[in-house]
Amino acid sequence: MSPLRLIARDELRLMLRNRVAVITFALLVLLTLVAVVTSWSHQRGVAELRARQQAAAEAAFDAQPDRHPHRVVHYGHFIFRPLGPLAAFDPGVDAFTGNSMFLEGHRQNSANFGDVRQSSLLVRFGQLTPAFVLQAVAPLLLIFLGFGVLARERERGTLQPLMLQGASCGQIVAGKLGALGLVALLAGLPAMLGLALIAGQPGALAAPMAVIALGYAAWLALWTVAIVLVSAWVRRSRDALLALLGLWAIVVVLLPRVAPDIASAAYPLANRLQTDIAIARDLRSMGDSHNPDDPYFARFKQSVLAHYGVTRIEDLPVNYKGLLALEGEKMTSSLFDRYAGESFAAQANQNMLVSTIGVLSPAIALRDLSMAAAGTDFAGHRRFLEQAEAYRYDLVQRLNRLQAEAVSYANDTASDASADRRKRLSGDHWQAMPELKFRQADGPTLAGAALPGLAVVLMWLGAVSILLFLATRRLGVR
Repeated sequence: MSPLRLIARDELRLMLRNRVAVITFALLVLLTLVAVVTSWSHQRGVAELRARQQAAAEAAFDAQPDRHPHRVVHYGHFIFRPLGPLAAFDPGVDAFTGNSMFLEGHRQNSANFGDVRQSSLLVRFGQLTPAFVLQAVAPLLLIFLGFGVLARERERGTLQPLMLQGASCGQIVAGKLGALGLVALLAGLPAMLGLALIAGQPGALAAPMAVIALGYAAWLALWTVAIVLVSAWVRRSRDALLALLGLWAIVVVLLPRVAPDIASAAYPLANRLQTDIAIARDLRSMGDSHNPDDPYFARFKQSVLAHYGVTRIEDLPVNYKGLLALEGEKMTSSLFDRYAGESFAAQANQNMLVSTIGVLSPAIALRDLSMAAAGTDFAGHRRFLEQAEAYRYDLVQRLNRLQAEAVSYANDTASDASADRRKRLSGDHWQAMPELKFRQADGPTLAGAALPGLAVVLMWLGAVSILLFLATRRLGVR
């Protein structure tokens, strides 16, 4: 048997003799399995709940009685964001961004009812998911198992005898690396099995799942190499343990927590109240469709009369109030889109800054990779918001068009006893309105969005591997 295999086998034997290490490893495997089951169960429950709520909202909208179309505009409609299968592995920002929206005319509402606002503050630290276990807990286990793989040999004075028996520095390091790498492989296996189970679910995409598997494999390999590197450089096991725990605290806990605060300070976001005030101010300057003397809508009225070749709005072949509603919604929606675009741009700058800091912390890069491939990152949330707004605008304009074409201006402006009934349209019109069909991103798009994070993790793995190679060459002279 080669010295490399003998050294790896001896290291594994020492780990197995360490009862605390064995119990800790078993607990990690159990924790990962629990995370897989609970996260999958939670995702299934959330998906079913949102589907039921969406069906109830659709039924309530369709069940509206005969009424004026503009009342339906203000009645509004609820929509719920559906989750993809990979959200069971990494739910990403879903707990923070909200999962439902109320759609109505003249307003662009934000998503509401995020889990963080309805749960304990522990959700802010991290949900018990396979992604969280691999990102934060698995490296800690590897540290406690491997901090002394080389420092222990130097402390006990067994490093030189190993070399005298014919084992080279490279074989010693490779053997230790192989033993700890096998432990890392076994630690990540339950989570990967959970990922494989997700692959059998409808809607699961192969490309992003492959990127996730590769990213987490590189992450565990990075910690394996880093632990052996620190153990090779430090003379005492105690110092190696302290250095590795400090590194874990900075890379996994501190930087991912501080980076968003830095980004928020660098690119501040206007709150909802400030945005509403700014929109109201701009709307007053743009035009008021309810003011007959408003300059913009006075010009709009003349253009409509000229288009139809009449001199009075009563002579128009369509309902002028419906045309006003169409134009007013067009104006307000363009304004909403502008402010939403500014908010999206600021958030994109924040995320870019966090990703830049991720060069210093591969944990940030791994988190970005994981969420992007799962479709649960900010881009996924923005995709939902943009599709929801497009649906809201289309729905409101359909109703406004109904008012313009199916309700006469004479009835719309009448005030006699039976006028209200004449303004109403059949409830069949609401049932004919289309439902929102949310389009998830395709596999290549999700995988492509995850590649920058994967590149950072692989870059760190390559850099640490080079440092370990240099440390191996000096191992025999220290």
